[in-house]
Amino acid sequence: MELHNFRCCDTNFEKNNINNDDGISTSSSQDQVDVEESVKKLFTNFKHRLEVDTECILPVLHRDEHVAFLRKGLSNLSSSYECLDASRPWLCYWILHALELLDEPLNDETISQVAQFLGKCQCPDGGFAGGPGQQAHLAPTYAAVNALCILGTEESFKVIDRETLYDFLMRMRTAHGSFKMHLGGEEDIRGAYCAASVARLTNIITPQLFDGTPEWIVRCQTYEGGFAGCPGMEAHGGYSFCGIAALTLLNKTNLCDIKNLLRWTVNRQMRYEGGFQGRTNKLVDGCYSFWQGGAFPLIHMVLSMQDDSALSAEHWLFNQKALQEYILVCCQYPGGGLIDKPGRMRDYYHTSYCLSGLSMAQHFAGGKLSHVYNIGHENNILRTTHPVYNVCVEKIVHADLYFRQLTHPKHTENCTDK
Repeated sequence: MELHNFRCCDTNFEKNNINNDDGISTSSSQDQVDVEESVKKLFTNFKHRLEVDTECILPVLHRDEHVAFLRKGLSNLSSSYECLDASRPWLCYWILHALELLDEPLNDETISQVAQFLGKCQCPDGGFAGGPGQQAHLAPTYAAVNALCILGTEESFKVIDRETLYDFLMRMRTAHGSFKMHLGGEEDIRGAYCAASVARLTNIITPQLFDGTPEWIVRCQTYEGGFAGCPGMEAHGGYSFCGIAALTLLNKTNLCDIKNLLRWTVNRQMRYEGGFQGRTNKLVDGCYSFWQGGAFPLIHMVLSMQDDSALSAEHWLFNQKALQEYILVCCQYPGGGLIDKPGRMRDYYHTSYCLSGLSMAQHFAGGKLSHVYNIGHENNILRTTHPVYNVCVEKIVHADLYFRQLTHPKHTENCTDK
């Protein structure tokens, strides 16, 4: 691989520090300087390795180390994960999704064990909790349904009680179309996305379930262009993904200002680091490789419906190679797993979303065109993740075929096609 193919090896790159504090240093501006310095050190070392060993194909995704880290998490977690006792379906989802991206198969016994555990997280009156015996919550419900679809067996699909799931979703919706995360909980855009995602995947969607929801979501789009958690708040990468993804699921993307969303999202890619930040004037974070990067295929789809010229595009509307460089050079933990930014510890959340973002940056599929943009070793290429659900495309197709054949548990005449 020639040096000039890498953005971080450009001779002008080290001069490109864009942090400008107008001569007034603050703790946040110093944090930005520190991050840029840590990234510069890694990119400089990487450039040196390329110059020394010109036969080596770099960068390399350390698959074996990541797989070992992920497999260990399926069977045993250290006491440091005790704080995530209410997020156990999330841990299952993050680990399973990362393994499927790496094309690492699970044996039948493991698949069955995970499915049975998630069944214990399902509440008698509907929805999934963060752990057995806990309260039903929309976030772990989304994680559990995704995890069960990744497992992809009839046993795992049958874990989902579609009738009580529908009842749970109806209890969580409000009169104006938003969704509470749990009984008595907060209302925000995550709820709308989680509800729309599980309803679509399991074929239990009805018009009354999402009456007014698209209009409420659009009220969350801010003057900046991104989406906030609720109307009147600040635009945020995670919430913004939830907004455009939920509108996609509900076939109402025409209601939002897509060009303003594109402008805001494009400007969240850091010019120096190559990764994405979550909000304006914040630090780069590996997880936004998906939360921001994953929005571009959805934005591309909407633009394509509005303007045929978008169908001729050959890449997403962000620097896909720069994002790959940030993930592969700056976010791989030496012992396996991926991280937020240099100097941070590995965890399953960032491992999953860094890999999701890497997959998104490697694969382009717009209109009739399909390309793979890969930097470094050919072994870096991951499976393609679905930009709406963040589950590998083949698993979504399989789940859709299974649930589509089932009638709606309560309102067959109102069930809408996917």
